[in-house]
Amino acid sequence: MIRVLIADDHPVVREGLVAVLNEKSEFNTIDQAADGLEVLRKIQSVEYDVLVLDLSMPHMDGLETIVRIKSQRPKMAVLILSTNSEEFYGLRCLKMGASGYLSKECAPEQLVSAVHLVAEGQIYLSQKMAQFLARSLTGRSITVGGANLSDREYQIMTMIAEGQSIKQIAAALSLSTKTVSTYRARILRKLHLENNAQLVSLALEMRLPG
Repeated sequence: MIRVLIADDHPVVREGLVAVLNEKSEFNTIDQAADGLEVLRKIQSVEYDVLVLDLSMPHMDGLETIVRIKSQRPKMAVLILSTNSEEFYGLRCLKMGASGYLSKECAPEQLVSAVHLVAEGQIYLSQKMAQFLARSLTGRSITVGGANLSDREYQIMTMIAEGQSIKQIAAALSLSTKTVSTYRARILRKLHLENNAQLVSLALEMRLPG
């Protein structure tokens, strides 16, 4: 039997996930938490097998929650379920100790399969995440709008498309704002775009993460 804790600040999302897992008899405990602080309180009294965690939450975001969880319950599997870009956040979360990364757009059966897999101590990778890791290992570039972007250029493009500022991107990637601005200018030049609005429009048109 698998004990699951679902952490998301939206009650409707939590209830939906509970409903999906409740259809399977192998989940005997399915609890909920609205933020990272509540997660930390609940794990003090219950030994959960899997934490299904959103990244964007009040009081304590998902990234900080992963760090705190792994220091207190290193054996508990953490499965990220988020709307944030897999290409940027997926690898970062895995390096921090998460066992898998899923988009909230995934099918219910994908969620069930992922929970089973990480509960067994394995790593879950979506097809998109696996492809990104393969590109990273081989050093291949990524084609967007007919232009070849490096992994870093693609990463920064998706972050801009998410609405992050140059300063926020620089802090997240441990780069200077000047370096990020240089990357931004190079991306716009390669894609024959003039500004961020056009970049966001292209990302939406091509259904890129963001």
